[in-house]
Amino acid sequence: MGFSAVQRVVGFLIAGSSLMMLPPVLVSFWYHDGTANLFLLSATLLLILGLLIYFPVRNARQELRLRDGFLIVVSAWLALVLVGALPFVLLTSPQLSYVDAVFESMSGLTTTGATIVTNIDALPRAVLYYRQQLQWLGGMGIIVLAVAILPMLRIGGMQLYRAETPGPMKDAKLTPRITETAKALWLIYVGITVTCIFAYWLAGMKLFDAVGHAFSTVAIGGFSTHNDSLAFWNNPTVEAVAIVFMTIAGINFALHFTAWRRASAQPYFQDPELKVYTSLLFAFSVLVSFGLYFTGTYDSLATSFRYGTFQVISTMTTTGFTTAPFYHWNGFFTTLLILLAFIGGCAGSTAGGMKVIRVILLYRQSVREILRLVHPHAIIPVKIAGQRTSDTVISAIWGFFFLYIANFAVMTILLTATGLDEETAYSTVGACITNLGPALGLAGPNYASLSDTAKLILCVAMLMGRLEIYTLLVLLTPAFWRG
Repeated sequence: MGFSAVQRVVGFLIAGSSLMMLPPVLVSFWYHDGTANLFLLSATLLLILGLLIYFPVRNARQELRLRDGFLIVVSAWLALVLVGALPFVLLTSPQLSYVDAVFESMSGLTTTGATIVTNIDALPRAVLYYRQQLQWLGGMGIIVLAVAILPMLRIGGMQLYRAETPGPMKDAKLTPRITETAKALWLIYVGITVTCIFAYWLAGMKLFDAVGHAFSTVAIGGFSTHNDSLAFWNNPTVEAVAIVFMTIAGINFALHFTAWRRASAQPYFQDPELKVYTSLLFAFSVLVSFGLYFTGTYDSLATSFRYGTFQVISTMTTTGFTTAPFYHWNGFFTTLLILLAFIGGCAGSTAGGMKVIRVILLYRQSVREILRLVHPHAIIPVKIAGQRTSDTVISAIWGFFFLYIANFAVMTILLTATGLDEETAYSTVGACITNLGPALGLAGPNYASLSDTAKLILCVAMLMGRLEIYTLLVLLTPAFWRG
């Protein structure tokens, strides 16, 4: 195991993370909110800490194996979450405990959007910006960003990319060199973000709010600069912009890259996962909207469609924006929305959940097993886009599905053991492991009332969801450390 290489990369990332404290300093100076010293102190401490970790092993030159990639990804995420909590710890108003600060940092970097802040509007502007920036950086993955600059450390990046990239098909490269792949993904990511900022601004947001919400929309994070989330504006145009960009961000970024490189929309129409993704969004939007109207939740069909469609897309893409207190809706709708988050967006997107491609393969494999009961000797392949899916991929997806549900069940039981009611327990675990954010019960408005033990359990759920279970659990196996 190349521990020195792991230490070297983690130290470099921590030192580099001091740079993410500088934009909030500029925001603080611009708005005179008095928090510039807080972020400058954080930057200084992170730079010193990172250099202290990096310099003892700066000359280490070891070839990274796949298992080293897993260890670096998990170590780097944990390190960045812990150091990312520093500004929240140093904040005097509101004063947060370290557990609360870590929870907020974890929620930001994993793009979950669950918050313990009870009065977001009262936060200093620089802190508001910092929360949104955490989500934006976590959206594509800080590790992927590091892969684009790791060549100057003389470390190959493919091992990191395989461990970090969401979805079951991780070996596909968009470009021959992994560094070029990472740069291409970030180029697309930045381009969509800038377009989203402009759209929000045209829709009526002030520039500060437009930047903040574009960060969390494209990252599919859900943090807002206001307590009421997008309901603060009560503006259908703002909501329409959010719907468009949440949907775009939930699509595989490989498709965005391919369409951009070919200057053609044809790749979108040929992708089977995208077809199912858009069909599910449309079908459930119609179902929930009509349901809200016929149950009398809203008195007009137009209003029902406005709120129903928005909440379905926000939930299934695991963004977590709200335009209405959906946790007060009929239990049928709240349960359905939480379950939609388990499906999530497309593989290779910034969305959470299990991913649509896995759901497609699970469904087709289940159908195949039923057909085998009728035709036990038949050879029935599972195909995607006309190509046969290997049994290795199918087995990995079934294993992922079992671990996903098993961890959801175990953590739900653990939360009930802390004294939480069943609704709060299952919905918070579901909202965190899918990286959705908003939950039901006591956590409907925010997570502040939960105990520190519950928050730490949910931090594990958020990290598991962001790293897609395997990456984290593989470190707990004795075989990983023996090799």
